[in-house]
Parts: sequence; structure tokens; C-alpha cells
Amino acid sequence: MPFNKFPAVTIKGHSCHIGWKEIASKIKEHINSSAESDITIAIECYHGVNIELVGGMLQSELSPGLTVHTKDLMKSPEEIEELTHPDVTDDRIFGYISRLNIEDFLDDKKVSEVLSLCSKRNGLTLVIGPGASLVCPDSHLIIYADMARWEIQMRMRKNQVVNLGLNNADEPFETQYKRSFFVDWRVCDRLKKRIRHKVDYWLDTNAETPKMVSGETYEAALKETLSRPFSVVPFFDPGPWGGQWMKEKFDLDKEQKNFAWGFNCVPEENSLLLQFGDCLFETPSINLVLFHSKALMGDNVYARFGDEFPIRFDFLDTMDGGNLSLQVHPLTEYIQEKFGMHYTQDESYYMLDAKPGAQVYLGVKKEADKDELFSDLRESQSTGKEFDADKFTVSWDAKKHDHFLIPAGTIHCSGKDSVVLEISATPYIFTFKLWDWGRLGMDGKPRPINIDHGEQVIQMDRDEDWVKRELVNKIDQVASGDGWREERTGLHNTEFIETRRHWFKKPVLHKTEATVHVISLVEGDQAMVESPSHSFEPFIVNYAETFIIPANVDQYIIRPHGTSEGKEIATIKAYVRS
Repeated sequence: MPFNKFPAVTIKGHSCHIGWKEIASKIKEHINSSAESDITIAIECYHGVNIELVGGMLQSELSPGLTVHTKDLMKSPEEIEELTHPDVTDDRIFGYISRLNIEDFLDDKKVSEVLSLCSKRNGLTLVIGPGASLVCPDSHLIIYADMARWEIQMRMRKNQVVNLGLNNADEPFETQYKRSFFVDWRVCDRLKKRIRHKVDYWLDTNAETPKMVSGETYEAALKETLSRPFSVVPFFDPGPWGGQWMKEKFDLDKEQKNFAWGFNCVPEENSLLLQFGDCLFETPSINLVLFHSKALMGDNVYARFGDEFPIRFDFLDTMDGGNLSLQVHPLTEYIQEKFGMHYTQDESYYMLDAKPGAQVYLGVKKEADKDELFSDLRESQSTGKEFDADKFTVSWDAKKHDHFLIPAGTIHCSGKDSVVLEISATPYIFTFKLWDWGRLGMDGKPRPINIDHGEQVIQMDRDEDWVKRELVNKIDQVASGDGWREERTGLHNTEFIETRRHWFKKPVLHKTEATVHVISLVEGDQAMVESPSHSFEPFIVNYAETFIIPANVDQYIIRPHGTSEGKEIATIKAYVRS
């Protein structure tokens, strides 16, 4: 069956408003039903929303007496640059997780002047932009214009986005992304959590045609999502080492040169589609994490990670492509000290497919000398001389269904001619590239290399013997029954994620034990996920699709379905160890 690129959660008994005229008509109902003649409406906006478009359309439809844009109430760009510099830093790629709030960006004097204006008889006043709900705290109506982070990144690449309080649409993508990741998204998420229960309507601005649902409908939709299996919307991106496997398997754009990444479960950046009749409403899947952390992830996971979803699944496609960059991830204490992250990027490579001769680089050779290793890396970086990766690192033959475990501090990369299902912890941008095989990025420029960081965290004692003993195919059968068997495949005991693979011809009962599960179908065409108590409708999953089982769900059954009935198929499941 075809890979579902647009999975949606069906929401019954609720409606959605489509297009500016219908949205404005609904807003007018509130205006006309009010006993007051002076009405203030706050259009709170997430970073990346096209505020000029949203504001222009609503001004045209509603004809307000006064319109206030919060961008005009911000501190000067110079003040904001100074304010945010400790978090943005001078590093090309990395910053520090900001502790700022939107109030820190607003100019108190300018806000006071607007409050004075709002107190006068203006009829209808519109306040639009990030922080709008705070500028006029007594707004009669709050509408939240939202957007998924992946869509924001697409707009950054088209120079359609500015960072909070700045006029920097023409800055390089990596510069805008870094500021967004470390500052803007943290600031906007904090405000979103604070005002969530005050929001009267949620506005989907991801696509050209806007959609709007009431706050009550939105909460009901999230709660429905938490009661059943669901998938977030995957997205795919080309890269300098990208391959052709996903393009064929998932029917992706044939005009693209390649696809390197497939992000099929990264709730921080993915979207969640909610189906209201004929209306497909797109919302950031991170909202489910921010608003319903305990129900989604379970009390124990929430206690450890707060409102951060700790498990990530994604694809790395090098089929007919090239090697990934040789890299290493920071140790926990390093990522905490240098970047303000609570936990680090432990990961693993599950081989979804591989050609004969495919390899994974993992660990250092016994005779490797650290000083020599990093001297050669720096020489390669400064002169362009080819770095001899085989002199210092160990390569392993990789075949379909192998599982390579990669605790932080271990040098590694996937080689060409394979497809990796990367199962990892979520801090996904903290990759210290050491060598990129002398190639350029998709923009024609050298990709950032992080030798100094890598030198601080690499674990030179993880040699061939240690890696073979600890990290390569540590697969043990832990249970079996009629028509099924369960294997533990990892992760390493220094990593917090547990992975279990099930091979089965018959239905298998799973228990969440009050913790979130992330699952992918890694063998077979199709499976069905069912509730033993019929508490949710059957959920169909196709080959390579990933889905989430909320902690709220007590038990579920997975069985072969469709053309896979009577055949042995396999899933791999990840969850946080107790």
C-alpha cells in the first residue's frame, strides 16, 4: 500500500471555518453579539506567520477603527540584538536555549501609549502580531494564528520570514534558523502555553487558504488525538549525500535531485492534521506536547523531560547517494553547560534497507591517536586535503534489519547505499561534524564543521572491541507466543530509550504501561492497530510509516492486515526506560 504522506485524525461533531470571508463572518457574530460598542480583538501570532497578509485580510473584512501591529511596539533591532546575543552567540550553528519571554522584546513606553489609545472610543480595535494578547490584556476576543516549524523553515528559505523584532528576511537560512531554534520558538511557546485557555479561536495559516476552529473545538480535537494511535505529517528534504530510495518508495517529487532526510516523527517540527468533515486543519504537533504532556507521554516521562517529546524517528537515505558527515554528539554535561539543553542526542541506526557492501562507520580504531586524529581533521579543514577516515575509524558491514547503537560521544556516520531509520533522542541539531568528505552543501557552500566541539566530547576508548561488544546488533529474544516473538534490540544501557522488535503472523497485544510508544512498520506491507476494548477505531499503518501510541492508551493490538495477512511482518517500538 502507498505511504500515507498526509495522515489525519478524524474529529466528529465539530466544525471548521474556511477562507477569510467565512472567518470574518464568524468574528462579526461576536462583535454584533457584544453589548459594548468598543471591541478589542487580539490576533496573537506565532513566529513565521505572514502578519501583513493576516492583518490586511482582517482589516479589509472587519474595517476596524484602529489597527495596532506589535512589530511597531518592539524594542529597536539594536536593543534586541544586544538582548538576545547571550543566547544567539557568535557561533555559526549553535546557541543557548533562551529563557526570555515576549515581554522582554516589547518597549514598555510604546505599549503604554497603545493602551491609552485602546482606552479611547475606537469602535473595533485590532491588535496583531506576537504579543498581541499581552498588549491589550482585556481583549474581548483572542485569535491565535499558528504555524508549524517546518513551514516556517520553508518560508525562511524564500526570505519571507523575519525573526522577532528584527528586519532580517535576507539573512542566510542557517542564521535565521539558529535564532528561531534557540530564541524565537522558545519565547513564542512560553506565551502559547500561558494564554492557551484564553484563546477563543485557533487559526491555521500554514496554507494559502486559512482555516479556523473554536478554542473548544481545538481542545476536543487534541483530546480525541490522545485517545488513539496517530501519525504526524512527515516531511522530506534533499541533502548533499541524499539518495533515491524514499523518492521511489514514498512517491516523492521526481524533479528533486535526491531526498536525504525524512522526518516522520519529530513533533517539534511536524504538523498534525485534524479532519473536520471536508476541512483539513493543520496545526503544529508540538501543541499536543505543550498542552497535554502527561496524557501524551505519561507521568514518568513528563517528570523527566517536562513538555519535551524525547523520542525522534527519521529516515536517512543514502541509496545511490553518499556517506553522511563523520560526526559525534555531545555528552550530557557538555550539552547542558554549553547549550542549555537538559539531555543529549543519543541515537541509533536501524537499517531499513541496504545494498550489498553498505557500511556504517562506528567507533575508533585501537591504534588511533586522538592528537593525530584531530590534527589531520584540522589540516583537512584548512587545506582541503582528503581526510583518511579508514585510518582512524572502524567500518561495519550493514544489512537490512541490523541495529547500530550510538550513545553520545561515539564517532559515527552512515555510509552510502543504505536507508537508516534513525531512532534517537530529540535534540536533533546538536551534531558535531568532523569531516564532510570534501563536498559542498546544497547551497554550494561548505557545510559547518565543528572540530573543536567534537574534540571535547569524543570517547577514544570506544574502539572496535568495545563497539562490537556493546553497540552492534545487541539483539536478544525476550518473549514469544503463538505466531509472534519479541526481541530487545537496544538501545545501549547509557541511553534512555528502549527498543523492541516484534515479528508476528498473528495479533500481538501491547501494553503501554502508562508511557508513550513510538512505532514503525519495518517489514511487511500493512498492519492494523486495534483496541481490545474498542475504545478507538482501527488504525491502518503501511510499510515504513511511524505512529505514536499516547500513554493515555492502555492496551492495543497490532495484527497483519491487507496483503500482509498470513505473512510474517515486523514492527520496531521505542519508549523511555523506567
